[in-house]
Formats: sequence, structure tokens, C-alpha cells
Amino acid sequence: MKILGISAFYHDSASALIEDGKIIAAAQEERFSRKKHDSDFPAQAIAFCLKEAKTKPEDLDHVTFYDKPFLKFERLLETYLAFAPRGFSSFAMSVPIWLKEKLFQKSLLQKKLATLAPDVDWESKLLFAEHHQSHAASAFFPSPFDEAAILTMDGVGEWATTSVFEGEGNNLAVSREIHFPHSLGLLYSAFTYYTGFRVNSGEYKVMGLAPYGTATYKDKILKNLIDLKSDGTFRLNMEYFDYCTGLCMTNDKFNQLFGAPPRLPESAITQREMDLAASIQAVIEEVVLRLTRSLGKQLQTKNLCLAGGVALNCVANGKILRDGIFENVWIQPAAGDAGGAIGAALAAYHIYLGGERHVYTDLDGMSGAFLGPTFEQLEIETRLKKVGAAFDVLNEDQLISKTADKLTSGEAVGWFQGRMEFGPRALGGRSILGDPHCPNMQQTLNLKVKYRESFRPFAPSVLMEDAADWFEIDKPSPYMLFVSEIKKSRQKKMTAVQEELFGLEKLNIARSDIPAVTHVDYSARVQTVHSETNPRYHKLLRAFQNRTKCPALINTSFNIRGEPIVCTPEDAFRCFMGSEIDVLAIGNCFLEKEKQNHSLRLEYKDALELD
Repeated sequence: MKILGISAFYHDSASALIEDGKIIAAAQEERFSRKKHDSDFPAQAIAFCLKEAKTKPEDLDHVTFYDKPFLKFERLLETYLAFAPRGFSSFAMSVPIWLKEKLFQKSLLQKKLATLAPDVDWESKLLFAEHHQSHAASAFFPSPFDEAAILTMDGVGEWATTSVFEGEGNNLAVSREIHFPHSLGLLYSAFTYYTGFRVNSGEYKVMGLAPYGTATYKDKILKNLIDLKSDGTFRLNMEYFDYCTGLCMTNDKFNQLFGAPPRLPESAITQREMDLAASIQAVIEEVVLRLTRSLGKQLQTKNLCLAGGVALNCVANGKILRDGIFENVWIQPAAGDAGGAIGAALAAYHIYLGGERHVYTDLDGMSGAFLGPTFEQLEIETRLKKVGAAFDVLNEDQLISKTADKLTSGEAVGWFQGRMEFGPRALGGRSILGDPHCPNMQQTLNLKVKYRESFRPFAPSVLMEDAADWFEIDKPSPYMLFVSEIKKSRQKKMTAVQEELFGLEKLNIARSDIPAVTHVDYSARVQTVHSETNPRYHKLLRAFQNRTKCPALINTSFNIRGEPIVCTPEDAFRCFMGSEIDVLAIGNCFLEKEKQNHSLRLEYKDALELD
């Protein structure tokens, strides 16, 4: 039984293919189109999935879409009617698009699929899952649990913004929901917009900015913006928001409450923005913890699964884990809409068709999230020669040794190995690596390699078997979705003068033995590396440890600001030549910047869009 899952038309389009309940391939369209957050029909991602599964379009048993367009259109119309006559300009802009394109997505999908195989009766194969059902299925069915509570939180699906499901075996049942416009995801996005970052991509920046501030606005938010109950259920005060009827997230009343208009994008970040970030982060954590504590008391399970965009808030996730209400917590690594492609396919197989479920008791069913394209060594060499790259071909031991030496000497390394990751995180397949001991490495990578804001933290990759010696974590974290504190024995005590510093002044203070991955609150977004899912990356970490006594490396995504993570060898070489990455290890090919033809250098920095 082969089922193709599709997420498309809103943001982060993706495709996934499962066979008899096993995830064979999954990829986001942006990686192929090179258009960040690409929302178009994922034609290239589908082509990859079919190729990886050695499957023809006509051999697919079903194609499942991750959302129900008619229910979403119902919500759109009812919202405009509820707020009328406000929001006419927004109504006039969005409804024609719906009537022309989105409402009749079944027909659109059939037309798109017909380009793959025109003689197939696609209508008979096409299924639709509900949005939050797709999220919940993506979290539960690949998890290592036979039964679990599933909490889904995002901006909005059709109507639901927060959902609780109960999963057991191949069954998944919704037990309660919070509906639009009351949304935790949209509340966080409102502050993303207000602090001057782009909605649906800048939420990471707000989370990263929060530790520089203090939660001085938390009480104001809880008093005016959100009515939060003891069990975590909530309602927003819509007098302060404009996303139901307007073209912005917030309105003048919101501005008056916080004393100023939104920060202009790219303008200076002040202590005020840091305090706002700290405040909304504190509120989100409060809501999430009340929800999970309530679920823990109500549902007789020790297991929790999370999905939806809010599940990418790894600081909140870390607090759930440490709270101990649930013994085990598993989060879908592609928790946003892209992961809906996997969830839709799995929902069709297990729920609609009653397919038997295999529980992965060792790790999980995501194969480390390494579900994208890979390239054989000969193909890598051919492609690199075609773009004019100069490289040496090494065996694996030589490659590991030379890369570890370069990292030890403080050089930035592009690491392109094996299958590409599915989801927003680079996990050692398409990564930029660095030495976490270097105090200035965070700023160097941000400003000279990634071309982004200096305050943004970097995550450590650490050998699973050594993680507990460096971080306050005793559970696997293979997907970089839990924040934990640096081990006390590895921390460096602040001086009295340093303790008095504010905001970005804190950035240059070395707070631990691995300062480049230690945030200003002594936290780190940890990725544990497992030999079972990424043996070559595991070997590299071990080689670095043998040289430095440290089993961790800086790991950030292999891209620069404004572009998706690299997919092909050509993408990797272009990024390598357009940034200040020193070394590129791609398959068994080893490239050094100083040996490349200078005429191939690119100037990315001034051509990048805001992300």
C-alpha cells in the first residue's frame, strides 16, 4: 500500500510517501525551488518521493491532502460575517483568491496530479484529512509509543488552533479543541510582527531574543490580551488584534497598550523588544505548562506527543520535559505544515484504511528525519567538476580526520552528507559546523557566514552517550527540539560587573566551556547524535572529541539568510563560495576555500531578502 501525502497552497509545501505505514521519503518544495517557504504545489518534492520509492504515479493507492478546504472557507466566511462591516478590504482581497483557486482545491489537485500521469483516475484516489488530524497523526504514528496523549498547537487549521487527541495502536481520536480566533500560535506571531520580524519565519528570532530581556510585560499580556484558565484553556481579547479582518496582526489599541508602534524591520533592536520577547515567551510557557499538566491529570498515560508550529518552541518543550508530568515526550521534527504531508499519508493508512501500525521501540519511525535526497559519490564528483570546483577525494577516515583538524583550528565547515533532513532543522546532513570552544564563533558565524542578526544562538550537536556530562538532559533529543541548561560543572561564574550588563551587552561574555553554543541564560538547544541514524556525523564528533575532549560541535543549517537549506551539491558549492565558510566536506570530496578559483566567488550578502 503506497500513499502520497501532500501539504500545499499556504506555506511550507511538502510531499511524503509511505509504504505499508513506513515513511520512505519526505521533502519540502522550497529545497528544490530555492524559494524559502514555497507554498506552491510540491511538484518537485513529489517527483523526488516517487523516485526514492521507485514508484510510478499510477502505482499510488491514494493521495492525501493535509487539510479540508471547504471547512477552511467556512471559517473564513463566518469570521468576516462575525466582524462585519470591519475588514471589508481584507475580505475583498482574500475571497476572490479563494473562489478562483483555493475553494476548489480538489479539482486543482486533480489537474496537478494529471501532469504526472494523465490517464489515472485521480479523483478516486484523492483523500482529505483535517489539518489538526494531520498534525496529530504526524506526531503519534511515527512515535515510539503504543499509546499517548497528543497535543497540537498552531496558528489555525480549518477551525482548530489547539487540539487534544488520544492515540492508541492505529486509532487516533480527538477529545477537545480550542477554535479560531483564539490561537496560541497567532498570539506569538502577533508579537513576532510587533517586534519587527516576519510572521511564519521570525518566531525563532523572538524565542532567541527572549533571554536577553526580562518578562516585564507578562502581567500586562495576561491581564489584557489573554484570559487564561487554570487548565490551560484560553480566549484572546480580539479588541487588540487585527488578523481576523485586517491586513496586519495587531492594531492601534495594541500599540497604545505597549506604548509604541511596531518596530520597523531591520531597525535597531532595543531593550524594549527584548523585554517584549521575554514576556510573550513566558506567557506561552505558562499556557503550555498548564495545558500539559491538565492533560497529565486527566489522561492515564505517561507519554506525550506534540505537533503544530508551537511545538517548534524548543524552550517551552524543554520545560515540559523537565516538569515531569509526562515521563516521555516525543515531537514531530517537521512540526509545522510541512509535516502535515507525513501526517495526512499516515492518517489515511492507519485511520481510513485500518492499516496495522508498527511501533518503533528503539528510536522512532522518522529515520532521524533523514528522508530527503542523497547523492552517490560519482554523481557528486561529476556535479562539482561541472561547476568548476577544486577538490580532493578522500576515504572516510581521511575525510573525518581532515575535517576534525579544520574544526579544531577554528574554521567553519560546510558538511553535506547522506540524505537531506526533513523539517526546519539541520541535523548533520546539511549543516555548517564550528568549534563551540571559540568565544567569538557565534558572532563570526552569524555575521560572516549566515549574514544574520548577531544575537541569534547556535545549537550544539553532541554524542548521545556523552550528552549528560555536558547538558542537564537525560533523554534523547535527536531533532534539536529541547532546550536544556549547560551542566553546572561546565558553566563559568559571572563577575559582579558582568551581572550588571543589559541586553546585547551580554553577548560577548563566555558563560561556559563551550561559549559559542551557550545562550545568555546558560541554555542550549541540544541535538543528540546517534550512530544508528547518522554514523558518519557520529564519527566526526568522536574524532573532534579525541582532539579536544569535547563531544560537541556547533551545528547550524547549511544556508545563508533568505535562502532554504541546501539540497544539491551545486547548492552547497554556491553557498560555500558566497559565504565565508572555510571548508566544504561533501560526500568524500574535500574542498578548501583558498584552493578555489577566485572568479567563482559570489557576493550573497547584499542580495539577500529579510527572513
